[in-house]
Amino acid sequence: MSEQTESDIQHKLFTLEQANAMLPLVRAIVQDLSVLSQDVIDRRERLAGLKAKRAKPRDDLYQQEVQQIEQELQQDTLRLREFVEELQDLGVEPKNGPEGIVDFRCLLDGRVVYLCWKLGENRITHWHELEAGFAGRQTLPVEFLSGNTALSSES
Repeated sequence: MSEQTESDIQHKLFTLEQANAMLPLVRAIVQDLSVLSQDVIDRRERLAGLKAKRAKPRDDLYQQEVQQIEQELQQDTLRLREFVEELQDLGVEPKNGPEGIVDFRCLLDGRVVYLCWKLGENRITHWHELEAGFAGRQTLPVEFLSGNTALSSES
């Protein structure tokens, strides 16, 4: 089996069927990524608050807690990177960790677009232009969702 380069992974194209077939694995990774992302955000806010308290009274009442949080954040930041790399190795593009948003590149009407999926959705039903982002999400045309017309992928 040949090793994929970063360029190959970034430009992998999926059909709607292929992307939906990957959702069980993607969902598991994104669930872990989402939970850990939110936890990291919460702990960073806690850390900032503790550091602000330390600066005022000039004591080290919070030193041990600050050090523990900093260590945990380092470890969890590495875990977040691993989740992102797992998704990228599959050809999936993570867009928002806490919200669990990922994109799958796809050919739609002869142009490359993103199939867009968010944690909590049962299947992929939306797409958007490469530059549009989540705010530009649109429902896939009925003929694609019903399977009458297949989204194509390049070989």
